[in-house]
Amino acid sequence: MTSTTETQTHPTSAHGATDQIPVSSAVEREDLIAALAHARHFLRYTTRDLTEEQVRRRTTPSAFCLGDIIKHLTEVERSWSDFLVAGKAALAKDGRDFIDWTPEEFAELGAEATMQPEDTLVGVLAEHERAAAATDARIRELPTLDTVRELPKTPWPMDAEWSARRAILHILAETTQHAGHADIIREALDGAKSMG
Repeated sequence: MTSTTETQTHPTSAHGATDQIPVSSAVEREDLIAALAHARHFLRYTTRDLTEEQVRRRTTPSAFCLGDIIKHLTEVERSWSDFLVAGKAALAKDGRDFIDWTPEEFAELGAEATMQPEDTLVGVLAEHERAAAATDARIRELPTLDTVRELPKTPWPMDAEWSARRAILHILAETTQHAGHADIIREALDGAKSMG
């Protein structure tokens, strides 16, 4: 039986420096990474065997197609992964400490998170995989999951700050929510289901 007071050596920098992370913390990190991998799998699985036209088709009243959902979650991964190390600057635009995007900025954000003419399914899946790998690496490298960082102010109700753990759980919640969203879009497309 492993004691929760044991530690394991874990690399924390490209220079080979190591820190002693409590085993309980290391287990929690791997549990979070495994949960993220599970949710990402079901998200990506919704795009199996689809053509480029099918992955762009909107089959429900949702504004999203399957490709849009993958792109949206790639941006979610990147921004919240950056928040783990940079705090609110990773979320607010142009160095501001608040989120108050103009309609033009929302349009730009939409372009980043929707399928563009030059996008391909292989390409958007590869970008999502890169973003996910970066998130997983950051989770393993963080000195602690208890670090609390201030959130930018928003026009909608939001907490003042989140721990790294809470931000990771937010990535997980976004991914699981949109995996279900994607499953409905796929079932409406051709009757295929991720489960059942």
